[in-house]
Amino acid sequence: MKKVVTRMKAKDLVGLSTEELLEKEADYRQELFNLRFQLATGQLENTARIKTVRKNIARVKTVLRQAEIAQEA
Repeated sequence: MKKVVTRMKAKDLVGLSTEELLEKEADYRQELFNLRFQLATGQLENTARIKTVRKNIARVKTVLRQAEIAQEA
């Protein structure tokens, strides 16, 4: 069964631990790899999912960076 990727909001990510955020990032990166592979083989039906996953990765990385800056202060 395929995992449906929806737009993740940054406020949903703020409450997660660093380990959970890193796990989400790894999951999104794996999903992005699979989507790119499907695109290359002509099996991808919804090309907009690539953009959604990339933005989700960026959101997770932003929240991780904000937590890192907060720890330094």
